[in-house]
Amino acid sequence: MWSDEFDVAGLPDSTKWNYDTERNSAGWYNNELQYYAEARPANSTVENGMLVITARREDLSTVGLPDWSGQRYSSARLITRGKASWTYGFIEVRAKLPCGTGTWPAIWMLSQPPETRWPDDGEIDIMEHVGFDPGVVHGTVHTGAYNHTRGNQMSATTSVPDACNEFHRYQLTWTATRITIGIDDRNYYQYSNDNSGNAEWPFDSPQFLILNIAVGGDWGGQMGVNDSVFPVRMDVDYVRVYQR
Repeated sequence: MWSDEFDVAGLPDSTKWNYDTERNSAGWYNNELQYYAEARPANSTVENGMLVITARREDLSTVGLPDWSGQRYSSARLITRGKASWTYGFIEVRAKLPCGTGTWPAIWMLSQPPETRWPDDGEIDIMEHVGFDPGVVHGTVHTGAYNHTRGNQMSATTSVPDACNEFHRYQLTWTATRITIGIDDRNYYQYSNDNSGNAEWPFDSPQFLILNIAVGGDWGGQMGVNDSVFPVRMDVDYVRVYQR
């Protein structure tokens, strides 16, 4: 149905990706420490057939980004919001992850506007990895009934010891009855629709895709941030979306 093979060098394809630079009044969400930059090759670029998202430790005296607000780290969050969204299907992202304490890369989905009330409209985390726990990959869903603010999010983990050194295929299979998350054709988590209602299953509406590296934050920063690891990068070979 949709793909990006990242075959054209330069900034990410603007017909497929937007940049998410939203903040709330208190700053970046989840108390993250990075500034998400827009159309900045130092943080997001296509080279050698790969999308490269890079998180950096910045010298604030020279960085010169608009509305920097004193953030010591820069990164990028690419989204298909407003460009493409899907209800159900099979999504595969082949990627190599960054490592290092304080890094928090993610491949995930949120409800397409105008329905973006979190967590009531649902979140699907196809892949999350926190650098203080290397080689452990998380798959999660958040709903009104189950989410991290309640401490009862529905999730599972799997061991991928070489996640930061090798490419793996991070996969979501989403139907009207079940969400299944896997890596390299091996499923390790599933969440089923028990027809209890929208609070348990809000996943019958379009969602858009998000690729990003966060720095620090409520989860990624639990063990601090090791500045010596920066810059770090997530390499994405392709994104492919299939539907029946």
